[in-house]
Amino acid sequence: MKRPLHLLVIDPQNDFCDLPADSLPAGQAPTLPVPGAHQDMLRVAQLIGDAGAGLTQISITLDAHHRYDIAHPTFWRTSDGGPVAPFTEISAQALRDGRYRPAAPDAGARAQAYLDALEQAGRYQLMVWPVHCEIGSWGQNVHGAVRAAYNAWEVAQLQVVAKLSKGSNPWTEHYSAVMAEVPDPQDPATQQNTDFLATLLPAQQIYICGEAGSHCVKASTEHIADYLTQQQGAHAVRKLVLLTDCMSPVTGFEEQQRGFLAAMQARGARLATAAEVAPELRANAAA
Repeated sequence: MKRPLHLLVIDPQNDFCDLPADSLPAGQAPTLPVPGAHQDMLRVAQLIGDAGAGLTQISITLDAHHRYDIAHPTFWRTSDGGPVAPFTEISAQALRDGRYRPAAPDAGARAQAYLDALEQAGRYQLMVWPVHCEIGSWGQNVHGAVRAAYNAWEVAQLQVVAKLSKGSNPWTEHYSAVMAEVPDPQDPATQQNTDFLATLLPAQQIYICGEAGSHCVKASTEHIADYLTQQQGAHAVRKLVLLTDCMSPVTGFEEQQRGFLAAMQARGARLATAAEVAPELRANAAA
């Protein structure tokens, strides 16, 4: 009998992938490419294709943003009304001092409350990213090889891959598959996704990969580890297997990914490559 083995792929989307120029549709290009992500996704697709029969569940998370979003340049202006460049960090104090302001005149109080709450949480400071994974865009679509692999898995296994959307509330950042950085009490989609978390509890192994290892993979894994600890004890973190050659960091955040991997390993998670876990998946398929 198969052991319950769950693959979680975080945000395997075109906008995050450094796709070869000759593979891009006319007029399209990724807006936030992570160096190494295309090869990461090819390894994910190969793992699903070669050993996916040993998986009992696959979940895919999908960034889903509006063009107007608190973490996009469209939301912000400099003190003199100029544009704010992507990759600008905005602190609560910088907003309070007037160095930046929301483009919408009536958004100041809410933006200030958000930045204050974000910094009190102690996880991240607001980053203004390029507009990415805009709902309905090519960039929001799943990397072609990954989609083809999990589509074939759905047909072969007669199962549905869970697709989990996150990020459509324009007032909060939503790196994690589990909850937004600052949940909106008026929006259940930003609060803890207990239905998704419940699907992880029966798993004996949860293989985690995706983009970017420095941000959305990191945030999702941290929340999952905390939830497993709360529900099943600290030993449950040993169920997590981080596929280190199937994730890459945003440029400039390499140390953030290294620190995340080291911290999760210290908590009991296993670090492995796709090739290293493939035999255990094949063995499970034959069980």
